[in-house]
Amino acid sequence: EHSVCPDRIEAATYLVAATMTQGKISIKNINVNSIQSSLDKLIETGATIDIDNNNVHLDMWNKRPKAVNIKTAFFPGLATDMQAQFMALNTIADGNSTIIEHIFDNRFMHVPELQRMGADLQLDGNTVMCKGKETLNATQLMATDLRASASLVLASLVADGTSIIDRVYHLDRGYETIEAKLKLLGADIKRIK
Repeated sequence: EHSVCPDRIEAATYLVAATMTQGKISIKNINVNSIQSSLDKLIETGATIDIDNNNVHLDMWNKRPKAVNIKTAFFPGLATDMQAQFMALNTIADGNSTIIEHIFDNRFMHVPELQRMGADLQLDGNTVMCKGKETLNATQLMATDLRASASLVLASLVADGTSIIDRVYHLDRGYETIEAKLKLLGADIKRIK
């Protein structure tokens, strides 16, 4: 008999979503050690995180997150699969940040899409400098890969207006019914195709 381990990237993505929307969330039955680097960064943003057994409770207390510097690394460091989500967070955070990608080349395809939303991002090789803004603007977006897709969904949650994200089939490889789960958390989101 065997239990499938919970998806640490999916869990951390929902934690980032709650942080960006200044809300709160509980993630149950997660191996906390598998997401510790993400939890440490979320605490830096100002999130209150309580852990009991394998459950994580995050509350932003309706406060804008603080910007955090990100450097991807092999486990147990910050997963490259969380870089795009933390970049989305930093676009609306209070302050400036640096995001350094050490694992994969060309992992910044979401940068131009976030810039189209008004994000202040400067790309230089494997580094992005980000100046946080209070708001982003909704627009028509194109998903380029799995994690970039997630970052566009998260950015759209906090943008003024309604965004439409094309090519969301990328999302389905890593997030089963993400729109339904976000809707349960209070998001105004729907899949139209």
